[in-house]
Amino acid sequence: MSANTDLLVSGELGSNNWVNPLRDPRDKRLPRIAGPCGLVIFGVTGDLSRKKLMPAIYDLANRGLLPPGFALVGFARRDWADEDFGAVVHDAVKAHSRTPFRQEVWEKLAQGFRFVQGSFADDDAFDRLEQTVADLDRVRGTNGNHAFYLSIPPSAFPVVCKQLARSGLSAQHGEQWRRVVIEKPFGHDLRSAIELNTIVNEVFPEESVFRIDHYLGKETVQNVLALRFANQLFEPIWNSHYVDHVQITMAEDIGLGGRAGYYDGIGAARDVIQNHLLQLLAFTTMEEPTSFSSDELRTEKIKVLNAVKLIGPFSETTARGQYTGGWQGGQLVRGLKEEEGFDPSSKTETFAAITCGVDTRRWAGVPFYLRTGKRLGRRVTEIAVIFKRAPHLPFDSTMTEELGQNALVVRVQPDEGVTMRFGSKVPGSQMEVRDVTMDFGYGTAFTEASPEAYERLILDVLLGEPSLFPVNREVELAWRILDPVLDHWAAQEEGPDPYHAGSWGPESANRMLARTGRVWRRP
Repeated sequence: MSANTDLLVSGELGSNNWVNPLRDPRDKRLPRIAGPCGLVIFGVTGDLSRKKLMPAIYDLANRGLLPPGFALVGFARRDWADEDFGAVVHDAVKAHSRTPFRQEVWEKLAQGFRFVQGSFADDDAFDRLEQTVADLDRVRGTNGNHAFYLSIPPSAFPVVCKQLARSGLSAQHGEQWRRVVIEKPFGHDLRSAIELNTIVNEVFPEESVFRIDHYLGKETVQNVLALRFANQLFEPIWNSHYVDHVQITMAEDIGLGGRAGYYDGIGAARDVIQNHLLQLLAFTTMEEPTSFSSDELRTEKIKVLNAVKLIGPFSETTARGQYTGGWQGGQLVRGLKEEEGFDPSSKTETFAAITCGVDTRRWAGVPFYLRTGKRLGRRVTEIAVIFKRAPHLPFDSTMTEELGQNALVVRVQPDEGVTMRFGSKVPGSQMEVRDVTMDFGYGTAFTEASPEAYERLILDVLLGEPSLFPVNREVELAWRILDPVLDHWAAQEEGPDPYHAGSWGPESANRMLARTGRVWRRP
C-alpha cells in the first residue's frame, strides 16, 4: 500500500485539515505571480522605456510571472494607433530582451497593448486614458489595479500627478490598488525633494509610491545582505576593529552622448552618489534586521543614513572633474565641452568623489570613499571592503614586499560576483608572500541567469512589495548628506578639474586619498 493510500485510509489526506504544501507562502518551488493588473508608462518613447521597461515586461511574461490579462498602456505625444505602439514594443523586445523570443507569449501579451495620445497638460488626453483603463478592466479583467510609471523628467512629476488626481485615475476603491512609480532623481536638493514628496503624497499615499533605484534590483546588491547575515565568516570582522576603509565605485566608460541637455546642471554627484552609492553604503553598513520584511529593512537603512556624516575639509576630502578628449578603448573620443548641447562654460561635474563616515559603534573611525564618473577606465560598479594589515608580521620586509591589504570586493556589475584578496606563499624554497584572489561569479555558480534589475522591480511594484524602494525619509536623508558638498562646490570660483577620457579621474581624487596614505583600488 502506498504512502498516499495509507494517508487516505487514516483519513489524514482526505480530511479538511490537509494543506497543500505548494500553497505555503514560504514554499520556493512556485514563484510569486502578479494578480490581475495593468501598467501605464508615461514617457513611453524614451530610451529607458525602449531599452529597459518594455523588454523587462516581455521577460516577465516569458517567465510566466504576469497574469494572463496583463495590460500595457503607452502615453505620449506621438500620433500612434494601438498597432503602432505594439510595433514599437515588438522592436524593443527583439533588440533588448534577456529571454528568447516566443511568438505565442508575444501574441498573448500584445492583446493587452493600448496607446493614448496627448500631452501632460491635456485634460482630454487624461480623460481618454481614464476611459482606456476602465475598458481594460472590463475587457482584460485588470480589476481596477493599475500602476503608473513616470519615465519622464522630474519637472513633469507635479503636473502628471495632478492630472491623475483630477481624472480619477489615482483613486482607489475597495480592494483595488493604484500605484505610482517615480524614476530618479528625486529632486535637485533637500528642499526640492521635500516639495516633490509633498506633491506626490497629496495624490498617492506613501505605501503606493515606488521610487525606482534600479541598483537595488540587482542580485549582487541583495547578495550583500546574504553575504553578511547568512555567513558567520564575515560578520565578526565587519567593523572598525578590522576594516581600514571602504571604497564604493560606480564607473562608466561612456560620455554624455545625447543626454547633455539633461545632465547639465545635475552632475555626477546628484545623478549617482545621492541615490545609488548611498544606498549601497546603507546595505554595506546596516545592522542585522530582525527579518527581511520591508519595514525592518527600511528601519535599519534609515538608522545608517541618519548616522552618515561628511568628513571635511571639503577642499581636501572631496574631488570633482570634467572629462577631456582622449583615447578610450582604441577610439578617439570628444571631451565634455565638445559634446553637442553642453554649455562649454558649465561647472557641472562628470566625476565626483566624497569622504564620509558612519557615526556608530560598529563603524566609528572608518572612512568611506564614494566615487563615480563618466569616461573612466572601464564600466564597473563595486563595493570594496579593505581590511587593516595584520598587527604583527613575523616576516622580514623582503618576504612581504608584494603583499597588500586583504580585501572583500562585491562586484555589482558587470561580471556579478565576489572577490577575496589575501596573501599566500609563493611556491619555492624562500618564504615570499604575495597577493592572490579567490573569485565567485554568479554566471558560473548558478544554472539560472540573474534577472535584469527592472524585471525584479516592476514585478515588485505589481505585487505591492516595497522592500527595494526608498521611502521619503531615505530620500531626504540622502540629500541632507550630499547638500553641504554641493553648496561648497557651487561657492568655488574654479570649476571641476580636467581628467583624460579613459583615465580614473582627476589628480585631485588621487590626492584626496594620498593625504591619508591610501590609494584608490583599480577595478
